[in-house]
Amino acid sequence: MRSVSTSTAEYAVLLYSHRPAVIEQMRSAIGEAPAEGVRIEYAVAGEYDEAVALIDKYEIDLVLLDGEAQPAGGLGIARQLRDEFDEPPTLAVVVARDADRWLAAWSRADAVLKHPLNPVTTGQTVVDLLVNRAAGSAPAQRAA
Repeated sequence: MRSVSTSTAEYAVLLYSHRPAVIEQMRSAIGEAPAEGVRIEYAVAGEYDEAVALIDKYEIDLVLLDGEAQPAGGLGIARQLRDEFDEPPTLAVVVARDADRWLAAWSRADAVLKHPLNPVTTGQTVVDLLVNRAAGSAPAQRAA
């Protein structure tokens, strides 16, 4: 997180999917300023190695992972990031079916969102996760 001004915080969010349409849905559902005083700067990765390189190089506050991504799915990547990084970014996954929520719990993601993404709940979930991270509190897993 970077402070842009005394009343605005800027957060780095990494969007992961191999499908450009899903990346655009994620970006549109969150927006550039999902809440007053919150600005989002996006990074995009379409492959696992690219995502890890961005996390290594930049201070990423939150990673939003497409659970349907191929060949490396977002659920497996979320679990791998938890296992491989001492302090991973906050992780949220997007699933296509309610039946996949158990996989999201297995992945140890901080939040689960469902396709199609609702801009109100998606934006609020992302803001809550980012604010909790900035405050130093670990969020309980939440579903939106």
